[in-house]
Amino acid sequence: MLKEQWLPSLITNSPEEGFELAIKLSRMGVKYTQPDIEILKKSRPNYANDAKGLTMASQVVALNFQTVAAANNYWK
Repeated sequence: MLKEQWLPSLITNSPEEGFELAIKLSRMGVKYTQPDIEILKKSRPNYANDAKGLTMASQVVALNFQTVAAANNYWK
């Protein structure tokens, strides 16, 4: 588990910041799932050029963006 606090809030000032937070959430999910950075680096070539894998990664970002958008009342 990570020890530093990296997510003080889901509240952002704009949709663009919300999208960046969604990407951060997605990346942190990978980091929690595979904390060994060397294994992550070694496996990256396996999915970096895989259309299905990239589409799945985009879906995770989209899901996290939905969460952030809802937390921000869709920036209304």
